[in-house]
Amino acid sequence: MSTVDYEVQDAVATITLKRPEAMNTMSPDLLTGTLDALEAAASDDGVRAVILTGSGRAFCAGGDLQGMAAAGRGGGAARPSGPIPVQRSIADLRSRMRSSQLLRDMPKVTFAAINGACAGAGLAWACACDIRYAADTAVFNTAFMTAGLSGDFGGTWTLSRIVGPAKARELYLLAERFRADEAERIGLVSAVMPGEALMDFVREKAKRVAGFAPLTCAAIKANMNDAMRLDFPGMLDVEAERHTRMGRTEDAREAARAFLEKRPAVFHGR
Repeated sequence: MSTVDYEVQDAVATITLKRPEAMNTMSPDLLTGTLDALEAAASDDGVRAVILTGSGRAFCAGGDLQGMAAAGRGGGAARPSGPIPVQRSIADLRSRMRSSQLLRDMPKVTFAAINGACAGAGLAWACACDIRYAADTAVFNTAFMTAGLSGDFGGTWTLSRIVGPAKARELYLLAERFRADEAERIGLVSAVMPGEALMDFVREKAKRVAGFAPLTCAAIKANMNDAMRLDFPGMLDVEAERHTRMGRTEDAREAARAFLEKRPAVFHGR
């Protein structure tokens, strides 16, 4: 049975992690399936928004510690041909971490529908998404400190920018569990609701985004990403260029016509 389900409906791709018996931890199959699904969504012009969620009681509880222990903590155990060289292990991990980069950088709006336990690299995946919503039963933990690991999948970078560096340091260095209401209070998630309402809520938000001009969504997302690295004059330069280019698209002309004609705009990504 596949460990990742991929479905597209109404221009929204939903990626569901399906290892409920293991809290959707990151087995090799789940990592490969998630990366494949994200690449499919990123390259599909018919997809305008992406939802990442989990099945069962978890969103994603992070790395597969059982599998890691069996493999000697990250693949360094002896094999018939000898231990895996550290540089190969680093390269393998970095290739899997492309999943976080796709969530953050793809020209589609990405949503995390956090239905349950969200920890370690799973929390990093959620933080790489543009927008996060949580069920009231969700529980969060950076978890790396208790696992004897330093953190991967970009979580130290993204969490620091979401909740601030001081709070992110506390969450990483103390590795204490916190609930959905605290996640909302510190700005990690935008809203908390009963679990049975979560997916309908997130799908409606994603469908709203899917109705906007896709080139504009991509440009605004790129602006938000650039704002994290550029100084103010540099950001003004980037905004001026993108805003001008967006104004020359067919979708911008359609938006103006729709406004004058008092009707919903129909965008085609041109």
